[in-house]
Amino acid sequence: MSKNDNADRTRGPELVLSTALDKGDAALVIGLISASSEDADTSEPTLVVGDGVLDDAQASEITAALTALGATGSHGEVTRLAAPATLGVDVVLAVGLGSADEVDDADLLRQAAGVAARALDGFDAVATTLSTVNLAAAAEGFFLGAYRFDEFRTDKTKPKKNPPARITLLAESKSKEAKAEVDHAAAVADCVAIARDFVNTPPSHLYPEEFAARARSLGTKAGLNVEILDDKELLAQGYGGIIGVGKGSSRLPRLVRLTHAGRKGAKKVALVGKGITFDTGGISIKPAANMDHMTSDMGGAAAVIAATILAARLDLEVSVTATVPMAENMPSSTAQRPGDVLTQYGGRTVEVLNTDAEGRLILADAIVRACEDEPDYLIDTATLTGAQMVALGARTPGVMGTPEFRDRVAAISAEVGENAWAMPLPKELRGDLKSRVADLANVTNHRNGGMLSAGLFLQEFVADGVAWAHIDIAGPAFNSGAPWGYTPKGGTGVPVRTIAALLADIQTNG
Repeated sequence: MSKNDNADRTRGPELVLSTALDKGDAALVIGLISASSEDADTSEPTLVVGDGVLDDAQASEITAALTALGATGSHGEVTRLAAPATLGVDVVLAVGLGSADEVDDADLLRQAAGVAARALDGFDAVATTLSTVNLAAAAEGFFLGAYRFDEFRTDKTKPKKNPPARITLLAESKSKEAKAEVDHAAAVADCVAIARDFVNTPPSHLYPEEFAARARSLGTKAGLNVEILDDKELLAQGYGGIIGVGKGSSRLPRLVRLTHAGRKGAKKVALVGKGITFDTGGISIKPAANMDHMTSDMGGAAAVIAATILAARLDLEVSVTATVPMAENMPSSTAQRPGDVLTQYGGRTVEVLNTDAEGRLILADAIVRACEDEPDYLIDTATLTGAQMVALGARTPGVMGTPEFRDRVAAISAEVGENAWAMPLPKELRGDLKSRVADLANVTNHRNGGMLSAGLFLQEFVADGVAWAHIDIAGPAFNSGAPWGYTPKGGTGVPVRTIAALLADIQTNG
């Protein structure tokens, strides 16, 4: 096991289901619905506290204090006040849920819970009534909002106050169904945190060989079948895309295969994720500004590894195989050059016009290999193109592929709050991928529709009859700005929750 292996790390707080406050709780998080602007007589926001948590006197005291402090209940607003002496906790933290018609939006509630979790550093144990609105969303939001990554900080810079170690989710009952909801939310959130940990680990410590070793450790622990091909095996078996991209680095490439075997006759789902552990652009080198963000260029690989682990933890009745190519894209005397021709796994030749369009080269090998398993569905995800951010911004993934399956993925992504947006694959752009000397070029000779032409390139390697979706997460996988909602600075874990919900949907609906 690697010295820095994350397999046994505690990634989030303990989630406890309860019908009443516990003596050990130091703070109570309540929701606050903003006053209706249409009602001139209503100036006070409405408390969301559930039944039996507060008596009338306590509710009146808290409402008066919040009003005096100017709390409005606008979404994400946080107001802290001393708790009534009779309540049994030290602090009440009110988080705005927005207007009454926004309260039923699960992701807005999840975001509010995340905001609250970040405001609770220093409180070891807290309770919340947000769970009375939406138990699963509150559980996920608090877990993900409390996420921290401080593995490489010394005591000198490590925060002195830790996030809550225990979150008590107040509910009307502790039924088996409610407990199952909490357990499911914790499993999903923990696997999102696995992906975040991978993305946040610097390239000095996460290179192809080490990435593969960590994937093996986590996969084995989850009961997955794990196969790893090293650089010699990749060369011998004809993985020209992975070898071509990785040969410029002294830290040579790997291909990892993780398999969760579902019940006999279950649908087969192939997952493929881009695992570029660092991307300089190769010979077509990137500008220096913000190149450090390329530590996130394995966000797709992190997501599919985490999603496959989640499938095993939840014992989903679908068969899931993740095929994960891993390489470091570096300039050197051994690196591939613009104008080189490589032979992808499966025999297709590609002229490499731009070595910074490397993700599609390693994905193409992996897609062909994944299709040899004859899956019913194929989902690949990658921090693939800057054009995704130009088209959709930093928070909205673009999803392309087989139209019906593409739209299914986009709809499910919207349901979980990751909000992928369906994009076309225009036929007229395909001609721009023609090569002067090979079967295909890896880029077009113009910048128009860059995300779409990358999708068209990948489409060339998808086997006939396979329902396919490609999710471009170039922006959404890594938050370079301030934390928001349940999303921290750095690795976000997108699109683990989309893939998890999609696998569950396939299990139920085929």
